[in-house]
Amino acid sequence: MQTIDLILEADWIVPVEPADTLFHHHAVIIDKGKIIDLLPVDQIHHQYHALEHQRYPGHVLMPGFVNAHTHAAMNLLRGLADDLPLMTWLERHIWPAEASHVSEEFVEDGTRLAIAEMIRSGTTCFNDMYFYADVAAKVAQQAGIRAVVGLIVLEFPTLWAANADEYINKGLAVNDQLKDADLITTAFAPHAPYTVADESLRHIQVLANELDLGIHMHIHETADEITESLKRHQLRPLQRLQQLDMLTPNLQAVHMTQLLPDEIELIASTGVHVVHCPESNLKLASGFTPVANLLQAGVNVALGTDGAASNNDLDMISEMRTAALLAKGVANDASAVNAMQSITMATLNGARALGLDDYTGSLLPGKSADIIAIDLNNIETQPVYHADSHLVYSCSRDQVTDVWVAGHQLMRNRELTGLDQKEILEKARYWQQRINQS
Repeated sequence: MQTIDLILEADWIVPVEPADTLFHHHAVIIDKGKIIDLLPVDQIHHQYHALEHQRYPGHVLMPGFVNAHTHAAMNLLRGLADDLPLMTWLERHIWPAEASHVSEEFVEDGTRLAIAEMIRSGTTCFNDMYFYADVAAKVAQQAGIRAVVGLIVLEFPTLWAANADEYINKGLAVNDQLKDADLITTAFAPHAPYTVADESLRHIQVLANELDLGIHMHIHETADEITESLKRHQLRPLQRLQQLDMLTPNLQAVHMTQLLPDEIELIASTGVHVVHCPESNLKLASGFTPVANLLQAGVNVALGTDGAASNNDLDMISEMRTAALLAKGVANDASAVNAMQSITMATLNGARALGLDDYTGSLLPGKSADIIAIDLNNIETQPVYHADSHLVYSCSRDQVTDVWVAGHQLMRNRELTGLDQKEILEKARYWQQRINQS
């Protein structure tokens, strides 16, 4: 009999891989932070002796969510400017607020607030795009969550950098600092085609190829973006990126609400990943990502929340539900994007987009034990005919009870184990007062 660290036992397990699989009365066997086996509960004691054995009756165990696009520190701007079009929201409210307040302190406090919210919502990995990537990485490391920190690039000055070259050089320094980090990786994060020039994009692509880093960028987010690109470049943004040799499997294209049929074929043939942010797109009236058509074409579609300034939460369960319902409405097909497809978009597809699918996104032996437990015993989720369907159409994030990353428990029975909730709330109130007074 093998002695191992941890056994997690539940009524249902959704491993995501193999596809469309739902295990009943199974357990996940964990040792040294990795999954080593999944097997029926009645077979556990014949093979394993665990130092810790946790039972979750009426719960689902599944991979932690991969939030494939967010701006974590912007949690401090939650609700600052609602019900506005994207460019009005950005140019008149968000960018001025950032110019006045963004600093290392702002990013540290905002990222910690976001991580606390994400852990409480079942997210075990997030892909960030914001200033002071080194600070965000430090906070993520302290919290024990998995993260990809974006090495942001813009042409205009901010408190982080004066020009594109300085953004890139600072990003390269952050990448060097994080080479040996266990849970933190990096990706280039040019903000968007309309905020980054061709010369800078070429430079980023060369560096990404040399360093084998992903590129994470807002693309085809609104109709206005397409119109402006046609005026300035006589090309749609995707055409421009194609000419710059940027359409590769290393590209994570965020939003993609404005797509023509031939563009869907183009991104499918080049291996570009699409990160769908349905609730942010709806709130900003940006448009509708043709998710069913993308999936049918073989495109890897992941899910992200976007930042709390435009969503206004980091709730991946809500994103799964909205993604499934919206896809059905856009496709005029009730069978488009079923529950298990939505779960896969929120887990494994996100890991694939970030180049982390060897480590996370599904419950396979050899992968990291990035796992969440969701309680279906509530009035709102009874009776249970199909647990996977309940996860998408009935659950709320408040039903996430326990969270592990690499086998370390970050939340136990709704209590954060490694973050000071009282201090986080005090910091949030401090920033509210400071921003209100400016």
